[in-house]
Amino acid sequence: MLHWKGGSTMSTHALDSHVPRLLRIPKAAGQQLRWLGAGFTLGFLVPYVFADLLDTPRDLYYGIYAVAVVAFFTLWARASGEQVGDLITRRWPVALALGLVCAALLVVIVLRTEDATPRPEGLALVGAITWRGIVYGVADGLLLSAFPILAVFSAFKGTHFRARLTGKVVIGLAAVVASLAMTATYHLGYSDFRSEKVQNPLKGDVIWSAPTLLTLNPIGAPIAHAGLHVSAVVHSYETDLFLPPHH
Repeated sequence: MLHWKGGSTMSTHALDSHVPRLLRIPKAAGQQLRWLGAGFTLGFLVPYVFADLLDTPRDLYYGIYAVAVVAFFTLWARASGEQVGDLITRRWPVALALGLVCAALLVVIVLRTEDATPRPEGLALVGAITWRGIVYGVADGLLLSAFPILAVFSAFKGTHFRARLTGKVVIGLAAVVASLAMTATYHLGYSDFRSEKVQNPLKGDVIWSAPTLLTLNPIGAPIAHAGLHVSAVVHSYETDLFLPPHH
């Protein structure tokens, strides 16, 4: 109860009823902010500890990273009441198409940015495409884009603000900022990206995040990101930009 001069009282519930509905902070927002904080921590510590400090072999590092990301995303989905199956089937034809289109754009960027370098052949190349291109690319897309975008939208789940066109635009912009922040945090875990070099993945984030941002389906960004890494493996296997960690 709130007490006012003159002995009158007003309950906190009554006071809350006078707050404009659109200005109220959703209860889910606090939970999603905590998950975003955990995601930023994970995104920085995995490359910093395993790549920078421990100098883990690259392929082993990718396995550790992929397991950590999938486990984290699964825990987040369960805690947030999101069904992974429902997320994956949401507008999936559009998400798939957009993912492939953005993957093609990222392939062009790789070809124009890096020179061709020697690469393995035969089964070694197939293994590299699968592990360094697809597995690592999917994990990257899941953590850097799918998770932060979906977490921001989940923070406003069931609210009138999200139901309005203006609200969707504002939430979408916030989701883009969250994805950019996650991309920057993750890459700063690598010593060579603690420089102007970090600008490159931030530019790419705008492209590989678009499929998930437009459909709220987590498969779009990983598909686009996998296209980036597969093309790097095939075209520029010794790249110093697209396949960290670099030693």
